[in-house]
Amino acid sequence: MFSFFINIFKLLKAIVVGVKNDQDFRILLFLLVTILIGSTLFYSSVEGWSKVDALYFSVMTMSTIGYGDLVPTTDMSKIFTIIFSFLSIGIFVSLNTKIVVMTLNQKKQKLFDRKLRKDNEEVKKHTQSNT
Repeated sequence: MFSFFINIFKLLKAIVVGVKNDQDFRILLFLLVTILIGSTLFYSSVEGWSKVDALYFSVMTMSTIGYGDLVPTTDMSKIFTIIFSFLSIGIFVSLNTKIVVMTLNQKKQKLFDRKLRKDNEEVKKHTQSNT
């Protein structure tokens, strides 16, 4: 359970770093939030679902879980869902890929820094022993 919270912390750290340092990440995050808000408002008004149900449906569709407990009933909603699925899944996957890459880069940088420190210590020991 403790490792779960550590992983959540690392994920949040990667997101914060992404928001601070990566323009593409900010754009993807903005698009994802915009599409979620738009789809929630759409389903809420067209299907008559509550805001929570509409958001739930949007997230389940975007994440490709799709339990099937909520289903669009109007032709307009079905067409919107087709377009929403393609757009949101692409953005969702791209954003998650960015997060994974940033997390791996942070880990790689830590390993590089550790190796560099170790090498510097070796050089110091070597130069001190030769003097």
